[in-house]
Amino acid sequence: MILSHSVHCAEHFFAALARQPAVLVRVVSTQGSVPREAGAWMGVFADALVGTIGGGHLEFDATARARALLAASGESSGPENAVPLRLRFALGPSLGQCCGGVVHLAFERVSASDLPVLAQTLEAPLTPVALFGGGHVGHALARVLAPLPFSLTWIDSRDGVFPQDLPARVACEHSEPVQSAVPGLAPQSRVLIMSFSHAEDLEIVASCLLRQRGKADLPYVGLIGSKTKWATFRNRLEARGFGAEELAHVTCPIGVPGITGKEPEVIAVAVAAQLLQMLG
Repeated sequence: MILSHSVHCAEHFFAALARQPAVLVRVVSTQGSVPREAGAWMGVFADALVGTIGGGHLEFDATARARALLAASGESSGPENAVPLRLRFALGPSLGQCCGGVVHLAFERVSASDLPVLAQTLEAPLTPVALFGGGHVGHALARVLAPLPFSLTWIDSRDGVFPQDLPARVACEHSEPVQSAVPGLAPQSRVLIMSFSHAEDLEIVASCLLRQRGKADLPYVGLIGSKTKWATFRNRLEARGFGAEELAHVTCPIGVPGITGKEPEVIAVAVAAQLLQMLG
């Protein structure tokens, strides 16, 4: 069994580690062209992998070495009482790879007793996202963002629009009027606005701009819609006293350029990609 790599890897790893020991393989340092950055990791169990250090022969070889270490180790060692084994891997012909770089890996046997320490070191930081709107695109976005490094607050003024089987790290909030949720958003939230009503969209944008004026802590305010919709909104927001520099903070249309499909799932992927670009 191979579990997919995502921000949920730590959760999967912790759950499995509570039942059986593993070897934690971490990328300690790198030189040149390599598949993963320092800090990437995978958990190697006797019958499962959680996470990835880049795949290919590097990961195949590292997995074999980790399982050999797991089989040879005693029943009670961990980060607090064992020095990790460190190995150098040149990504050249000997590994059947042509990246040309060098990866230094640490191999560390861990067990359930190490969970408190690992919980502090392996869980990736999550960027807050506020999604206004529980329509088709909103539902698609919630699914796309779930495995990515975001924590999502999903907001709508209507009852009964959120699914019962919510993805992990999604908190739903009913807000009436919907823009009243803006002052309570987490600092540094990326805001996505796609309610069922253009009137609601306008009020949410205005509330975001007011918060940005006072706190400057919403680095991205994205509004779904066409250039025509934004031209109309711009005129109405100018009439409310917002200046050109403030209005330039709004992204409309949203999503990476060049993706023209209008299906909810396509829009969701384009928007998620744009959010990921901002993390870099």
